[in-house]
Amino acid sequence: MPRKVDSGIMRRSSPTSFSSTSSSGGAKRIVRDAIWALFMVVFLGTVLIWIVMPTNTYRNRWSLSIRAKSGSSTYFGKQGYSILMFTFPVLFIACLGCVYLHLGNKSSEPQVGKNGIKKNKGLAMWKRPVLVRGPLGIVSWIEVAFFVMFIALLVWSFAAYLRNSFLKIDRTGSTDGEKVWEAKLETSGFWLGIVGNIALAFLFFPVTRASSVLPLFGLTSEASIKYHIWLGHIVMVLFTAHGLIFILYWALTHRISEMMEWQKTGVSNVAGEIALLAGLGMWATTFPRVRRKMFELFFYAHYLYILFMFFFVLHVGISYSCIMLPGFYLFMVDRYLRFLQSRNRARLVCARVLPCDTVELNFSKTPGLEYTPTSIVFINVPSLSKLQWHPFTISSNSNLEKDKLSIIIKNEGTWSQKLYQILSSPSPPNRLDVSVEGPYGPASTHFLRHEKLVMVSGGSGITPFISIIREFIFMSTTFKSMTPKLTLICAFKNSSDLTMLDLVLPISGTPSDLSNLQLQIEAYVTREKEAATQSSKQARSVWFKPSSFDEPLSAVLGPNSWLWLGAIISVSFVMFLILIGIITRYYIYPIDQNQNKYSTASRAVLNILVICISIGIAASTAFLWNKRINAKEVKQIKHLDGLTLAHSPGSGFYNAERELESLPHQSLVQATNLHFGERPDLKKMLFECKESSVGVLVCGPKKMRHEVAGICSSGLADNLHFESISFSW
Repeated sequence: MPRKVDSGIMRRSSPTSFSSTSSSGGAKRIVRDAIWALFMVVFLGTVLIWIVMPTNTYRNRWSLSIRAKSGSSTYFGKQGYSILMFTFPVLFIACLGCVYLHLGNKSSEPQVGKNGIKKNKGLAMWKRPVLVRGPLGIVSWIEVAFFVMFIALLVWSFAAYLRNSFLKIDRTGSTDGEKVWEAKLETSGFWLGIVGNIALAFLFFPVTRASSVLPLFGLTSEASIKYHIWLGHIVMVLFTAHGLIFILYWALTHRISEMMEWQKTGVSNVAGEIALLAGLGMWATTFPRVRRKMFELFFYAHYLYILFMFFFVLHVGISYSCIMLPGFYLFMVDRYLRFLQSRNRARLVCARVLPCDTVELNFSKTPGLEYTPTSIVFINVPSLSKLQWHPFTISSNSNLEKDKLSIIIKNEGTWSQKLYQILSSPSPPNRLDVSVEGPYGPASTHFLRHEKLVMVSGGSGITPFISIIREFIFMSTTFKSMTPKLTLICAFKNSSDLTMLDLVLPISGTPSDLSNLQLQIEAYVTREKEAATQSSKQARSVWFKPSSFDEPLSAVLGPNSWLWLGAIISVSFVMFLILIGIITRYYIYPIDQNQNKYSTASRAVLNILVICISIGIAASTAFLWNKRINAKEVKQIKHLDGLTLAHSPGSGFYNAERELESLPHQSLVQATNLHFGERPDLKKMLFECKESSVGVLVCGPKKMRHEVAGICSSGLADNLHFESISFSW
């Protein structure tokens, strides 16, 4: 056991430097508070518009007044109203978020323990899980509240639209010789499509990886995937019902031929049907049973989103598409930046092949690339699949390992099995082409607010906790202050899996003194009664020859990435407004003259083209500019071919021999208790934690996640705070 430290030693600094740091920090806080206040005003105003939009007051008064002023423009026409009311506010919030995150300073010595949790006690209660098992997964009170409010918005919108339309039909009667019930059936289908567009407006926010909107709500893209799944099901239910009702209506009124109509102006039925078919193709592969057994089919089918969105815009026209445009606009910016980053081949230095069918890949990186614990990267290996990208948690720490980024890949699927076979073969390749996207992760972590942190893992679920432990190693040695107590509870099937504990400490950069780190590891081997006497396989390293085309990993937009992202969003949007204004004024308006004469599809295609061009120019310029700035640093790293990782040590936990026993590794071994032939009694272990604030994280099989969430939500221990962590892409 490493000895415990009763009190921390605060870092000393001169009064002058402390004063200047405090003043600059205070100014940043004031600016951030002002930005947050402005964000809340714009956000609440946007929410208010969504709420009142179905009312007669908005439709007959506010909307008509705004349309009269914005819709008469010869530069934007009717599209100007939608841009002003729905597109601009969200993109403005995204730009505000970029500035807010850029100014977010990392506290050098955050509050530890109960003082940090008391400030957010009310919020912590709202974050407590309320639903553990069910179709929605593990859901907190705050998630239930927002989900209920969102469903209420959809129900309210549909009910209000439907009521007003039905009253009008009852008052004036149906047209074209229709029966009243037939007119009401058509109206119901129409408003289902409108409400579906409301859900579609939120669909792409959770999958925008480099998002400046999600962090404003304390979210990350990897933890928000479940929201994307919920929204996807809602969107497809509404759009499918919308399509089926119209098909039924056409069949009952003997107008089935309208299914094949593509009107020059107005709504195109054929485009809508193509969009719906593309959406159904995606939807059919998203259900868990299909996704798990046929992941490649699910992966490739999701590219149908391109057809879905393109024909959706052709179906409803660009003016109405501006309602859902902001989320998709931000997604396109992010997607294009990912495309630019993925064109580079990453500099893969070496791989450690462990006897537990696990591989650690080590990439070279620039010192300026920083990331937070639990961050992830997406990697692509063209020799395995040119299209497949897989997410993996980063196990290294950017503070301890300035020139290296590591990920751990467990042999658990077809793709990872092929990779392990290649690297574990007697004659592995001397180089491996790999492309990387990321890193992506939380803007900041809040683990230090707890007095104790309990991390529960199963199998490869230990990976995100390795990055957290390394962060605490850095904090405890750099600031010489007490960090929260750490307890790692890890369950493995076989004793060979214990070699994964070797990855807790980095190969290089480990401090010699870990006395300030209060770490306890409880390792359980569930399928073996005793430790194996001898390892059948040993961990080995595979070194790769560098290529002149390989580049060390670096931030796609440099160290000031948030500012550059805000510049891309704002500049590309202004460019879009200027170009589409010129095209509308001097090409479309002479033909259309605001009388709906110009082809709806042609106008939509022109807008899509201009949006893509604007994003492409702005993002490419920012990417190339930052690449030019980093060129000197990248060139220096390329010339350091002799700097390679130290020899990979053997396992101290699996009775293998080490060439050199270091003090950090000895401390880690002493802090580890091994248990064979049993499973951890999580309920007992968590309830035995007597600290006033205990953060509980879990990553592993679904059953384990549900058990831990159920314990924390039981209300039997108020000091347990379930910290949501998700990697279910």
